[in-house]
Amino acid sequence: MRKLIGSLFGIAVLAGALLAGSQSQAQVKQGKTRPLTTKQLMGGLVGPQCKELGAMLQGAGPADDKAWEMAGTKAALLNESGHTLMADGRCPDATWKGACDTLQNCSKVLLEKVAAKDASGAREAFTAMTGSCKSCHAAHK
Repeated sequence: MRKLIGSLFGIAVLAGALLAGSQSQAQVKQGKTRPLTTKQLMGGLVGPQCKELGAMLQGAGPADDKAWEMAGTKAALLNESGHTLMADGRCPDATWKGACDTLQNCSKVLLEKVAAKDASGAREAFTAMTGSCKSCHAAHK
């Protein structure tokens, strides 16, 4: 009887560990209290801002002061998305957190480069920033 109870306990511990591990690696589809889904956040904010900003930073960069200002707005929105992705219980693991930290830090540098109208520096910061997206998507998409 003791062996049976010990075996059942062992199975329960193993099942709990497996379940906890799979939950920590699962993509978070929505925060705990807010209605915005992760898919909506990516499709409505992160993806479009990233795509448009990448295009703006090609060549010599934005054409005029208004375009540089728009690039700054896009970089700031991407920075804010790094905070939103961590808020409301969305973060499932260290990979997600690390990617969000990199997104926040690189987009801050990107904002500084855009403010200085440094197209080359902005492209470099943008490339580093999008690298954080790739690492998280590899684990969670």
